Amino acid sequence: MNVPWKSIVWSQFGAAIDTLEDMIRTCPDELWRGRLWETSLTRPEYAELWYRVYHALFWLDLYLTGAEEGFAPPAPFKLIEMEDDDLPERVYTKDELQAYLEYGRKRCQTTIEALTDETAQRRCRFAWGDVSFAELLLYNMRHVQEIAAQLSLFLGQKGVSVPDSVPTARNNAA
Repeated sequence: MNVPWKSIVWSQFGAAIDTLEDMIRTCPDELWRGRLWETSLTRPEYAELWYRVYHALFWLDLYLTGAEEGFAPPAPFKLIEMEDDDLPERVYTKDELQAYLEYGRKRCQTTIEALTDETAQRRCRFAWGDVSFAELLLYNMRHVQEIAAQLSLFLGQKGVSVPDSVPTARNNAA
């Protein structure tokens, strides 16, 4: 893969991760379990801020693998996201999710740095579709940014002053 493209992809993907991190750090403790929207889901916890962060980080991690088979998140996290109508046994703390974010950021940067034409073209199959690994990276980046935007909107509506979206990764080396 062309080195300038790797830098560009990391710059934007890293910025999405940085924006999510800003929302975690900005969230007051009293809103950690706040519900982003009213839901008719059987488990309203799916709409809670902490769970939205966990959801984003779990899928960031899994999609960097490129396949569900053989994937396992680091402790204390489990494969809950891959189970229908299941939740973690407890609410994850900001520190735990911040550590998962750091793990995901490093993994993402390393994955992008190691991309070759061959790995970028590798096919990845999920229940929702079949895409190349390069396209999965872009889908993954959009997903992280979407969750960060949800959190920013929620926090702003609750009167929390949130940082602006991050234009490029703070650690822009790739």
